[in-house]
Amino acid sequence: MDAAKRKEILSLYEGLRVTDVNDGLDAVGLQNVGIMSREIKPLWKDIENFSHRFYGFALTARFLPANEAIHASSVEEYKQIKSKWYGEMAPESFKKFIQEGDVVVIDCSTDTDVGFCGSNNTFEWINRGASGVVTNGGARDTDELIKQKVPVYNQYIGRGIRPGRIIYDTHNIPVNVGGVLVNPGDIIVADGDGVVCVPIAHAIEVAKIAREIQMDDQATRKKHYEKAGLELDFTLQ
Repeated sequence: MDAAKRKEILSLYEGLRVTDVNDGLDAVGLQNVGIMSREIKPLWKDIENFSHRFYGFALTARFLPANEAIHASSVEEYKQIKSKWYGEMAPESFKKFIQEGDVVVIDCSTDTDVGFCGSNNTFEWINRGASGVVTNGGARDTDELIKQKVPVYNQYIGRGIRPGRIIYDTHNIPVNVGGVLVNPGDIIVADGDGVVCVPIAHAIEVAKIAREIQMDDQATRKKHYEKAGLELDFTLQ
């Protein structure tokens, strides 16, 4: 997809809520197709400016549980094995493909206590242009992630590192995150209610329906604000 088309589609989703988009999916016959499990939720929320919200094109990647552990006879050997693991067995090969407006969607379904979305690497993905991260796996260094306002939607908090726990599989492939099939290039919308995925083939139609739903909601809520004597805020623009 060329840059102009990406920009056009992204503009259609600006400010839309997960609920509006989910209602749009219902309208085109895709009920319960794109809404992710309630377990996939925001690591933090910004109620003042809603900076935890994001939307964009899915850049998918998959990690798998490792079937071997690190066995070292010294700290120095451990450091060498760990470094090799990061470089060869669990690299972040997808990150060089991040474009402005992408959402990094990572399938890493494992019971191992690993938080591969950390305060360092995840911040780099954002600085490369990603608008946010969605994963069925874990995040670590979460105090720093929250302070840095790195938008991560994850399933659990993990403490361990990748070496000895997970390996890299591949990227730009269909993944299953939160019970939803996410294909590369699908639209991801995330806010305080969770995450929804829109198949790219339906992206424009769903966005237009969702916008109508949102505008109707805003018109009604505006009346409630006025009756209550409240100052109008940015959610009614």
